[in-house]
Amino acid sequence: MRDSSFFRPAMGLLLALGLPCVALANEPDKAPPHQAWSFDGPLGQYDQPSLQRGFVVFQRVCSTCHGMRNLTYNDLAGIGLTRQQIDETAKAKPQPGAPDAMGQPTTRPGLPDDHLKSPFPSDAAAAAMMGGVAPPDQSRLAMTHPGGADWLYAFLTGYRMPPPADAPVVPGKFYNDWATGHMIGMPPPLMNGMIQYPDGTPATVEQQARDITTFLVWASDPHRNERHSIGKAVMAYLAVLLVLAIAWKRKIWKRLKTQ
Repeated sequence: MRDSSFFRPAMGLLLALGLPCVALANEPDKAPPHQAWSFDGPLGQYDQPSLQRGFVVFQRVCSTCHGMRNLTYNDLAGIGLTRQQIDETAKAKPQPGAPDAMGQPTTRPGLPDDHLKSPFPSDAAAAAMMGGVAPPDQSRLAMTHPGGADWLYAFLTGYRMPPPADAPVVPGKFYNDWATGHMIGMPPPLMNGMIQYPDGTPATVEQQARDITTFLVWASDPHRNERHSIGKAVMAYLAVLLVLAIAWKRKIWKRLKTQ
């Protein structure tokens, strides 16, 4: 696995994923191809193994530049992490502690109740490090970005290297089917085999893109499974009531006809 510093200029779905004021963030007019997502539709459910793989991609790639301040480590129970895994994940991310007796800043091990640690202490520091614009927080990215999951997947798999023969040659730019003008300054954030999944799933670009997209959709709507489960129960309850109502109606009409 490559050192994470190698990916800092390109990581985390950088500025192309959610900055409407940046030209490269505006997708082309055409709609991205629709993908078959497990969470689609009123009865859809998140694919838990994909969520866990997506969190691996977030940790190894995206979190180098992007925060997810709306989530706490405890929230990761929603993707199936155990209490021990949550504790270990939080502990590995030191957080700012209380000043010491001399007033100097300190750090402490992360706690499960802490929000996912941002890579920069402030947006101003992030902007200073990343060319003047702070990378966007990814907590609601899939919900707020036009095109949602389909666009995220299309963008992440839309790099073409080498570019088409008729593409302009712009030093420091990369060709992407889903960037405005098709040229973007962010190198491809995903590469085949750049990470290893704990479950042994081959880490192709397409698989990583699908998994991180699933994770980002979950992060923007973590209670979808519970909501859909409740919806199923309500529909089943209403179906039973309908059957009972029909049976009761028939019984009443049958009694009236015999009178």
